[in-house]
Amino acid sequence: MSAIDPEAPKRRGRPPGPARTAGPAAEQRVDAVERALSILDAFTAGEPSLSLSEISGRTGLYPSTVLRLAASLARFGYLHREANGRFRLGPTPLRLGILYREAFRMTDYVRPVLARLVEETNETAAFYVREGDKRICLYRHHTPRLIRHHLEEGSELPLDRGASAHVLLAFGDDGRDTPVRRRGYAVSLGERDPQTAAIAAPVFSPGQRLAGALGITGLLSRFQDADVDMLARVVLDQANHLSRILGGSPFQQADPA
Repeated sequence: MSAIDPEAPKRRGRPPGPARTAGPAAEQRVDAVERALSILDAFTAGEPSLSLSEISGRTGLYPSTVLRLAASLARFGYLHREANGRFRLGPTPLRLGILYREAFRMTDYVRPVLARLVEETNETAAFYVREGDKRICLYRHHTPRLIRHHLEEGSELPLDRGASAHVLLAFGDDGRDTPVRRRGYAVSLGERDPQTAAIAAPVFSPGQRLAGALGITGLLSRFQDADVDMLARVVLDQANHLSRILGGSPFQQADPA
């Protein structure tokens, strides 16, 4: 049974709990930093501002601890407290997000391809990269259709389902021989969301390293009425085109045995 550390609430600013096990992994963690980051993680796309009690409830931190950490976060531009006492994200996360995106040096190449995909398929197009056990929507171009799949750049999605997730897993460094890897694209029909469908294909950089997954997403009903093989060919063609621009080689489908 884990021992209870009586000093834990003083150090962590949250109710007592099991003490952490000592060891190399524990030595690499900084409690104050993790508590501050948990405050930033409390915000979601649908809730741009939160009250002190809401942050406290979501993070498990005492309100007094939230206030202390929030003051430091505000000084560095990560948080902003409004006149009504609610908190919202400050400008620093946006600046870091822009730096993160520019680090890939692909904006000028990816966006035209996304626009062409939307023009050819009339569905929302996006480019995803893998970050650990998540996938990030790095770029997207929405279709002009009134009823469409809406996704913001920077959105974090699971890596265990969805067409782009399957592509990132199949063609990553630890990828295995799968149907997706053999045919060069993935199709997801209502897998992540029962109302949406998606098709994605890999994009390669020099050395045939996976740069990301290019794909389209739309209403499931439209994909069911369309020629999925034709849409997949369009996505794969544009992914191969982007691979060439980035200095990689297009996907070559193996000849059937």
